[in-house]
Amino acid sequence: MDCRVFYHDHCFDGACSASLFTRFHRECIGTADTFSYYGLVHRAGALFDDSAFVAGENAIVDFKYLASPKINWWFDHHLSAFLTPEDQRDFEAHQADGTETSRKFYDASYVSCTSLIADIATAKFGFNAAPLAELIHWANIVDGAKYESAQAAVEMGEPAMKLTMVIESSPDETLVQKLIPLLTEMRLQEVLDQPFVQEPLGPLMERHRHAIELIRERASLHKGVITFDITDHPTEGYNKFIPYYLHPHGTYNVGLSKSSFRTKVSVGTNPWTPLPASELVNLAAICERYGGGGHARVGAISFPPDREDQARAAAKEIIEELQEA
Repeated sequence: MDCRVFYHDHCFDGACSASLFTRFHRECIGTADTFSYYGLVHRAGALFDDSAFVAGENAIVDFKYLASPKINWWFDHHLSAFLTPEDQRDFEAHQADGTETSRKFYDASYVSCTSLIADIATAKFGFNAAPLAELIHWANIVDGAKYESAQAAVEMGEPAMKLTMVIESSPDETLVQKLIPLLTEMRLQEVLDQPFVQEPLGPLMERHRHAIELIRERASLHKGVITFDITDHPTEGYNKFIPYYLHPHGTYNVGLSKSSFRTKVSVGTNPWTPLPASELVNLAAICERYGGGGHARVGAISFPPDREDQARAAAKEIIEELQEA
């Protein structure tokens, strides 16, 4: 029987979550003969393709809830985990009647979905997460923006940071699916040393340096909000800490970018701001108003690639709201 793991694609925590879930399922559940992987991305329109679900087991990790009898496992930690109130009621109903309490888990207090899966698997199923301590540690740092400084986040000296860039930016749609099984068994440096990872690393580092200079040219800071628009330079991703590296005194950033499948409004909070959490705006709540979502300190909204005008209008409103805040 196949277990298909649906994970947040182009995301380090998404890949780590799929990897840790695979090892947990293999060691503690044991009902799958094979594992396959399917990346999910936030885009305008339908997020799930019903035809992708397999006849065996289907698991969703680090991505939104889907009220479907085909989903056997679900783990998430995003504030905006539910697409609709009906989805949330479906999840809560299953929790209340006890029919799926052992298979679907949600806790927005977790920094990473990887650590959520590790704790649930350990507490409820007797999983030994100790061999994956490095993976869990870096999933928390990367997804929680727990870097010691903007310089550390942008200059990327650690293997996990380079892997994050490859996962977020490689145009090879099969790369993450090849990485996930290795992350269950190897240290991060060993994974980084794999030839199929090293091959795109050089060009991506060069593109990273170009992105720094492009955002340096485009970004401005006004009333605590860093803003920039690079939609005329399509990219599959950029290091989201670059704005704070260039403008360390900014509290928030609102960036417009474009990729092959969406026009994106990225909204973030400077992880190194001296402001207390009580004075910061919940960005997930703002993004949800436009059909997006995320965490309290970072969120995004996806529009179709040809809807730049709508994305700019949303960005303008968000910028004004954050500047007033």
